[in-house]
Amino acid sequence: MSYRKKVDAQQAHIYSLRLVIGLLVCLGLYMAYGWQSAPKDLTIHVPPDLRSGSTRKWWDIPPESVYSFGLYIFQQMNRWTLDGETDYQDNIARLASYLTPSCRSYLEKDLELRRNSGELRRRERAVSEIPGRGIGDASESRIEQHSINDWTVRLDMVADEYFGGERVKRAFARYPLHVIRSEADPEKNPFGLTWNCYSSNPQRIEAPAPPVTGDKHL
Repeated sequence: MSYRKKVDAQQAHIYSLRLVIGLLVCLGLYMAYGWQSAPKDLTIHVPPDLRSGSTRKWWDIPPESVYSFGLYIFQQMNRWTLDGETDYQDNIARLASYLTPSCRSYLEKDLELRRNSGELRRRERAVSEIPGRGIGDASESRIEQHSINDWTVRLDMVADEYFGGERVKRAFARYPLHVIRSEADPEKNPFGLTWNCYSSNPQRIEAPAPPVTGDKHL
């Protein structure tokens, strides 16, 4: 009788060991899957000014990075070096990875509208930030964060257009760019951000006063 109890105890112990081994195998497979599916690259946004150091959550994108992205893409889109008809169209295609589908459709319609009205042919164009109205210069906020995934970037820009080497247009305007998070294709878009055109209509602003270069002596 005691021999039978000992055999039953050994079988129960063997069963418990098999159960533990099975659990360990399942745990190992789960950990292997997690390791395999983990991202190989992780984009960390660091503010440009590192003199005082910075502590950030890995998923947080600082306002400076959003503003720099918006300014860069907007300037690239509006840089026509030879002919606005071809340069504007080429810019839309070249920067497609940094645009949302709706924004690309909007810009393509804008291209056709400007082309039909004769605003592009043989036009050269460049836009730049108005001095004293950048993110670090203006007293008002240039970034409005709506959530962890979208922002409004307010750019105060001056646009110069040339035809045949002569400047034919200079305009000062505020552009409320809508920027959203997008990390679908880091190979083509390392910023992890896309331009979703405008949060509201751009507005004309008054020309800034010329900077004072020094004191005048009578």
